[in-house]
Amino acid sequence: MKAFVYRGPGLKGVEDRPKPKIQASGDAIVKMVKTTICGTDLHILKGDVATCAPGRILGHEGVGIIDSVGAGVTSFHPGDRVLISCISSCGKCEYCRRGMYSHCTTGGWILGNEIDGTQAEYVRTPHADTSLYPIPEGADEEALVMLSDILPTGFECGVLNGKVAPGSTVAIVGSGPIGLAALLTAQFYSPAEIIMIDLDDSRLGIARQFGATHTVNSADGKAAEAVKALTGGRGVDAAIEAVGVPATFLLCQDLVAPGGVIANVGVHGQKVDLHLETLWSQNITITTRLVDTVTTPMLLKTVQSRKIDPTRLITHRFKLDQILDAYDTFARAADTQALKVIITA
Repeated sequence: MKAFVYRGPGLKGVEDRPKPKIQASGDAIVKMVKTTICGTDLHILKGDVATCAPGRILGHEGVGIIDSVGAGVTSFHPGDRVLISCISSCGKCEYCRRGMYSHCTTGGWILGNEIDGTQAEYVRTPHADTSLYPIPEGADEEALVMLSDILPTGFECGVLNGKVAPGSTVAIVGSGPIGLAALLTAQFYSPAEIIMIDLDDSRLGIARQFGATHTVNSADGKAAEAVKALTGGRGVDAAIEAVGVPATFLLCQDLVAPGGVIANVGVHGQKVDLHLETLWSQNITITTRLVDTVTTPMLLKTVQSRKIDPTRLITHRFKLDQILDAYDTFARAADTQALKVIITA
């Protein structure tokens, strides 16, 4: 089968790989139908994710059709159409019982990281009964690809951890796919203001279409001053970091109001300064999280009822044999205006 493979920092390629086989009784082999590229995949390609070794097939998102299942799988059968969660969970270990599926002792974020992932013709999915979701009849499969990772990530790590509430003021730093997913799902809670911050005017324009009340281009280095002006000098109740670079986390520290929350979503590959000399007395909460996908069933119902339309995040479409072009397009988002790309296997 064809597969996209990480070969080491800065190195990648398409290779012929053997079709995966059942290795444990809870496994399923899924024939991929549609997948996508995540910003985390770009971090892997830069060498930021030490757990991902060269030779790994990347990808942790997508929808497909069950090809075969292990003897212990009871909820799915060959021919079933399924949504693949980016998080694999056994449902039994201490962390899973606490709803922290991302820290499952035999799962977590392993697809496209510690085991081969979804950017291929087939993928082996461990803990199939508790890590796959049946696709409802008539569902838009491209919309559901957004439920593998970015919608639950933006919602859980940004909106829920940020304690977004009715009437609150929210700043989302980064108008890429994750930031826009946080914007879409923050509106469940009717905040009074959602301020989107980015360097790219095109993405800020999309943010306004998606419901942002204000946008700020941070290229002049004065984003904090602009946000303070919009909030009467107070700052925001929730500052959501959706990029993963030192400058954006530092900006969140400048934006947050006393008693507020900094909710980190971005994947950080470098150390970041924490300015406790200014924050120590401000009653600030800082949260970190790897998505647990505990909200996927709820988000699935929300998408099915058309309360939100995640297909608005999709800008480009490719075939699997064009995946190198897809990566180039996604990596040059400032030039290509790419948000999410759909790759059809």
